[in-house]
Amino acid sequence: MAVMTRPLLNRRLAEFGTTIFAEMSALAARTGAINLGQGFPDTDGPEEIREAAVRALRDGHGNQYPPGPGVPELRSAVADHQRERYGLSYDPDTEVLVTAGATEAIAAALLALVEPGDEVIALEPYYDSYAACIAMAGGTRVPVTLRPQQDDGTGDPRFVLDLDELRAAVTDRTRLILLNTPHNPTGTVLTRAELTAVADLAIERDLLVVTDEVYEHLVFEGAAHVPLASLPGMRERTVTIGSSGKTFSFTGWKVGWITASPELTSAVRSAKQFLTYVSSGPFQYAIAEALRLPDTYFDSLRADLAAKRDLLADGLAQAGFAVYRPAGTYFVTTDIRPLGDGDGFAFCRSLPERAGVVAIPNAVFYDHREAGAPFVRFAFCKKTEVLEKAVSRLKRLG
Repeated sequence: MAVMTRPLLNRRLAEFGTTIFAEMSALAARTGAINLGQGFPDTDGPEEIREAAVRALRDGHGNQYPPGPGVPELRSAVADHQRERYGLSYDPDTEVLVTAGATEAIAAALLALVEPGDEVIALEPYYDSYAACIAMAGGTRVPVTLRPQQDDGTGDPRFVLDLDELRAAVTDRTRLILLNTPHNPTGTVLTRAELTAVADLAIERDLLVVTDEVYEHLVFEGAAHVPLASLPGMRERTVTIGSSGKTFSFTGWKVGWITASPELTSAVRSAKQFLTYVSSGPFQYAIAEALRLPDTYFDSLRADLAAKRDLLADGLAQAGFAVYRPAGTYFVTTDIRPLGDGDGFAFCRSLPERAGVVAIPNAVFYDHREAGAPFVRFAFCKKTEVLEKAVSRLKRLG
């Protein structure tokens, strides 16, 4: 039999192997450790929304192919959500597109808008699918690093965007900026001033911006989520990505969406239709109802997660970590150097045996691996008793 000499995997994806989430989740299963690595809740979302999905199934809503852009009920609910919360007006028929979660929205947007050789600026550390999707589109990834800033007496230390570094990263080949706020994994929420500077740069250099805003409802005290599309001059050049999974704790349903101008939406739909075509039919009807839940639901969600954030962050600090208490998302980034270690990979691979807890090394989210080497991410979207047990175990490190 002839031996195949050409690699089977497309060279654009050669750098991407098994994700760190699969590796660490397998390690958690093998060791019985508490998995604070992968960011999914360990309880389902609102019962009335789950029942809405059951009702849709029983009534035959979405059991066959739903419309390609998404069911009208969900597109209308997304448009209402953007208008009522942010004052952004979108036509549900031409400016809203439903996707198989935010991950497909990112992929479709980049495949649609990026030509081979185009440069895409992404803030690192970045969600791992960003790099793979840029590669699949044939683009060139240009990372701009969020850097840790120590407490200056005005609040908790945070990771900040160097606007001069961002400006310097733009070249004549830059096509778009891929932005994530609230930011995973650092928990940073970009301020209005920072976003205004991004907007000014995009307008000056005629750039598109794709904004991943899936944690928009998970913003805690002292911070506010500002959609980039709400800033002057940005609605026509911004693709905004939203998702139901993080907000409603049904991550397995994979219901996401984009909002954008008709021209941008049409472009993204052209790519999306050849990915999944459609997905999550009955769940789309349920999420349409979820988006219309009263403010008390969203307030309660934030309060619950803020309490869990503080429980875990305080426990991590007591265990000896340097902690970057997040302003948003449901992740805490820590620095392991106070524990006498600077290699996040080795630390996370040994942590299940040492303390019975699984975390994620932030370095996997960096092109500049050395910049992320000492940082480790923990998820706090878990039951309180699970977090209490994890905190108790982490004290073994002290």
